[in-house]
Amino acid sequence: MIHIVDDEEAIRDALQFLFASRGLEARGWPSGEAFLAAQPLADCTAIILDVRMEGISGPEVFERLRTMGIATPVIFLTGHADVPVAVRTLKAGAFDFIEKPFNDNQIVDRSEAAIASHRETETARAARSRLAARRDTLSAREQEVMACMLSGAKNKQIADELGIAMRTVEVHRGRVLAKMGAANAIELAAMLGLLRG
Repeated sequence: MIHIVDDEEAIRDALQFLFASRGLEARGWPSGEAFLAAQPLADCTAIILDVRMEGISGPEVFERLRTMGIATPVIFLTGHADVPVAVRTLKAGAFDFIEKPFNDNQIVDRSEAAIASHRETETARAARSRLAARRDTLSAREQEVMACMLSGAKNKQIADELGIAMRTVEVHRGRVLAKMGAANAIELAAMLGLLRG
């Protein structure tokens, strides 16, 4: 769902019609206040936000969304060539900035790109969450063994460092790989790199 926040009804209607004609769902909001009051919107995959509106401006809505932890891609629309606002919002993480009157193909293409970006981000976030949950199932000893594995230590070195039998290291090593869903230490390191990314 693309959410359109613009105080001009004609713009909202035109965009909703345009998106519907391209097979995309869209919903219009007459003000930043109305849109923010409806948060969080689970179906929101892209936001088209007018810069200048009565009440809360587009950049203010954008800042509030980021404060709320909502990272949905935002495309700003403006009827004014406001370069400083464009630069500031793009630096703050806005997806794009389009001037009115806009080209139909351009706004649809940028919206589709924003939706694709949102899906990729959500997929990566879900993968990191699942990986963190698996890591949290490791016992304290398994975490120690994993840390040694990631440093490149062999079983005998791990046994010496932790003061445990080599057979115990082998058991813990197997449990770490099984719980994390990794085939070996190299794959495990790559997976954990995603958590830091």
